[in-house]
Amino acid sequence: DVKWLQTITTMPILVKGVITAEDTRLAIQAGAAGIIVSNHGARQLDYVPATISALEEVVKAAQGRVPVFLDGGVRRGTDVFKALALGASGIFIGRPVVFSLAAEGEAGVRKVLQMLREEFELTMALSGCTSLREITRDHIVTEWDAPKARPAPRL
Repeated sequence: DVKWLQTITTMPILVKGVITAEDTRLAIQAGAAGIIVSNHGARQLDYVPATISALEEVVKAAQGRVPVFLDGGVRRGTDVFKALALGASGIFIGRPVVFSLAAEGEAGVRKVLQMLREEFELTMALSGCTSLREITRDHIVTEWDAPKARPAPRL
């Protein structure tokens, strides 16, 4: 589909729904201009990994050839910080915006975006980061970083 789309538009084509290294490589080989890590709100399959869990694998597979964006699961400014630390080029924010729009209209959207910004800036400050470039993988520890507990030997 990417190849066909390229024949009918000059716009950059981003492939959404990528959660594995293999699909990342395939999308790039097909000519994708970027990747959107998304599990479609887990509406397609309820047992897919969270996007934040898939992000680092996709970023590593992209090897800097195309930007990688995160879509899904962002509820707080700390989520934005974590996604950037894991290599996201940018973050899409859906549900908080939609919910705030439904609750309070444009003012609600402004409010939720301001809240996210303030939380993000506080997270940066508490992490010692004064610019986006200073946010690195070293600023977070994920569940897959922790050493695995080994069962005690039976005596």
